[in-house]
Amino acid sequence: MNPPDTSTRPMGLSHPGVLDAFAHDKRRDLLVLAMYESRPWKGDERQLQQLQEKLNAYASFILDGEMAESFPQFVGKPVEIQLRTRHQPDPLALGLLAQAREQLSLQKISLETIQIEPEFEVQPEPASGGCGCGAGHCQS
Repeated sequence: MNPPDTSTRPMGLSHPGVLDAFAHDKRRDLLVLAMYESRPWKGDERQLQQLQEKLNAYASFILDGEMAESFPQFVGKPVEIQLRTRHQPDPLALGLLAQAREQLSLQKISLETIQIEPEFEVQPEPASGGCGCGAGHCQS
């Protein structure tokens, strides 16, 4: 998986091999891996497949040791995956997220869905920087 950087690059659900945003939330002392979706949720099979692929890629990044290798200073910290979306997920997406949340929780990984405002949609930061949300929730 490609770590986040500050250059312009493809990101979002349609790019499962890209880590959209990564940050250490000092307030909660946990790592946040965020993925972004700006498209509306309409039960589209392709979008659901992209969500599944991105979730699988993030889980592999965490569980297969790549995250520990890339960011050894954060080994042992709790991890949260966030889906940051401009639109409320439809029932099919919510079902997939519920299944993923259950499976990830077995590995001590939380999964949250956060509805974001358009102006905070995608503002990536370096791995040592903020969370990319633009809202000031996470800090390095």
